[in-house]
Amino acid sequence: MRGSLQALLTRELALAFRQKGELLQPLVFFVLVISLFPLGVGPGPQMLQKIGPGVIWVAVLLASLLGMERLFRDDFNDGWLEQMMLSPVPLTLVVLIKVLSHWLTCVLPLLLISPLLAVFLNLTLDMYQALLITLLLGTPLLSLVGATGVALTTGLQRGGVLLSLLLLPLFIPLLIFATSAVDAAALQLSYNGQLAIIGALLLLALALTPFATAYALRVIQS
Repeated sequence: MRGSLQALLTRELALAFRQKGELLQPLVFFVLVISLFPLGVGPGPQMLQKIGPGVIWVAVLLASLLGMERLFRDDFNDGWLEQMMLSPVPLTLVVLIKVLSHWLTCVLPLLLISPLLAVFLNLTLDMYQALLITLLLGTPLLSLVGATGVALTTGLQRGGVLLSLLLLPLFIPLLIFATSAVDAAALQLSYNGQLAIIGALLLLALALTPFATAYALRVIQS
C-alpha cells in the first residue's frame, strides 16, 4: 500500500511539473495581486502594514482556487479516475494524495515567496511570524475543502465559476481568524485562540472532507 501511495504522489508531482504553464499561474497571479495593490491604496507604510495581512491572505485564497480547478479534471476526462475507483487503493487515500500534491505544487511556492512580499507590505517580524503560522495551518484547509468543491463540479462546463461561488463563502471564517491573529501579533497580544480555532477547523476538514470528496467523485463518475 505504501509503495502504491508513493508511486501515486510521484505521478501527481510529475504531471504537475509537466504542465509548467498551469503550475506558474497561481504564483504569477499571487505576485501580481500583491504588487499592484499598493498602487490602488497608496504607498504609505502604515496603510500597507494595516492591510497587508488581509491582502496576502486574499491573494493566497484566490491563487489556490486558480490552481484547484484541474485537481480532478484531467483524471476524469481520460478515465484514470474510474480506474482508481476499481483499484485496491481506497479512494479517500487517493484524494489525500491529490490534495497533498496540490498543496505542494500550488500553495507551497506562495508560502516560500511570502517573506519578500511581507517586506514589500511593511510587515513587522511578529506580524510575519503570525502570518506564516496561519498560512501553514490554513492553506491545507483550503486544499481539503476545495477538493470537495472540485469533486462536485468535475465534468461541468465552466465549473470554475461555480466552484468559486461554492467555496468563497466557506472560507470567510478562516480569513477572519487568520487576519485577526496577525492583528493581535501587531499589538503584541496573544493569538493562541485564533490558531486553536484554525487548527480545529483543519482537523475537522482532515477527518471529513476526504470521505465527502470520495463520495462526490463516485456520484459524478456513476
